[in-house]
Amino acid sequence: MLVFNMFAVTETKAQGAINEILNRMDAHYRALTSLQATVKMDKYNAQLDEHDLTEGTAKYLPLKGRDALVRIDWTKPVEESLAVVNKRYVLFRPRLGQAIVGKVEKAQGNAKSNSALAFMNMSKAQLKANYNVKYIGQETVAGGIQTWHLELTPKVKTSYKIADIWVDGNGMPIQMRVTENNNDSTTILLSNLDKNSTIPTNVFQINLPKGTKQIEG
Repeated sequence: MLVFNMFAVTETKAQGAINEILNRMDAHYRALTSLQATVKMDKYNAQLDEHDLTEGTAKYLPLKGRDALVRIDWTKPVEESLAVVNKRYVLFRPRLGQAIVGKVEKAQGNAKSNSALAFMNMSKAQLKANYNVKYIGQETVAGGIQTWHLELTPKVKTSYKIADIWVDGNGMPIQMRVTENNNDSTTILLSNLDKNSTIPTNVFQINLPKGTKQIEG
């Protein structure tokens, strides 16, 4: 609470606030060796005005060069597993006996969850170079966590028009939302954070059962 009360003094100086938040994000990333968390995803269909909610667990292992290994095991409403390695993803759907594989930037459906998580990898310099960053204010996200809300508008045309990140007092982005050009959006919320535990790298390899049909995404 003290951190937020002290920071509120500088809210009127938007650029100073943005720099302070981005500096904390950089410091947090440098100190982070691994992350395990509960993850909730809300996919909003603007045309139908419908929300598709998914829950599971996430594992995240930062690598050199601002890359990362990611694994998400969805448990509700159905079981699916997503792994991201070397900018390629595998989305295994056991109930269908299929795996969708492809490049991260072309991911669709539940595989798009990694697009939101990708903002955790970006440095202050990358964010300021690629986005117009706006400080929205202090907000409380689900679970009662106080955060700073930043709005990111891409400087060049992309598949989405706006991204939002909610950063806690430690510099950890705990909620991220990507809004597509058609107003559909994907929101990721992280909770029950377990930082800097040992995670074996083989966890990020999905071993597909024999007979699994692979589809290029």
